[in-house]
Amino acid sequence: MPRGKRRHTIDMRPSEEDQQSTKRQRNSYQSSRRFSKSEDAFNQKRCLTWFREYTTPDDPDTLGPEGMEKFCEDIGVEPENVAMLVLAYKMGAKQMGFFTQSEWLKGLTDLQCDTASKVQCKLEYLRSMLNDPNSFKIIYRYAYDFARDKDQRSMDIETAKAMLQLLLGKHWPLYAQFAQFLEQSKYKVINKDQWCNILEFSRTISNDLTNYDVDGAWPVMLDEFVEWLRQLRAQTTIS
Repeated sequence: MPRGKRRHTIDMRPSEEDQQSTKRQRNSYQSSRRFSKSEDAFNQKRCLTWFREYTTPDDPDTLGPEGMEKFCEDIGVEPENVAMLVLAYKMGAKQMGFFTQSEWLKGLTDLQCDTASKVQCKLEYLRSMLNDPNSFKIIYRYAYDFARDKDQRSMDIETAKAMLQLLLGKHWPLYAQFAQFLEQSKYKVINKDQWCNILEFSRTISNDLTNYDVDGAWPVMLDEFVEWLRQLRAQTTIS
């Protein structure tokens, strides 16, 4: 019988060139993933290098007002934004307008942030800390020592009004009246006892003041505020 024609079979195995190409792609992908993870992971050296962008050769371990302005610009918030106060609290910053190197590393290590974009991603979290009553109280009390002039035991009235606006302005219905009361009052400073009691007052006293006990242990400042507001409301009713 005649010999049959030889069938040609197709070799489905990848060529050596294809194998090498696939291997290169796999190695490139794995390297890319490792690089991406490395970029995402917090790096203290990178965090410190970033800190140096905001300091001067004369004082490389302290971020001052000019550096603070640039830092706020880089993370996209105003210096007066409440998130900056919470960030300062996370750092344990001692003086408004300044971050020391140790404070910077403490706060940003805790937040795992070593770039401006990472801090931006944490801004909403920082603001949300104020939604918890206990955290709010701690940060509110921290704000007093943070914002006051370290040469004075009390906080000057202008700084106090700015901080009260920042912390209570949107949450305390009587804040506008209290700010008006401070404007026309004799008070030039607020001490820590008054500061803490203002928060307690805002949380416990109703807007109509009916549950305010004049014989309670409230500071004289708040007694005077209640009397002033009642008189103001009485005048408004008469007119």
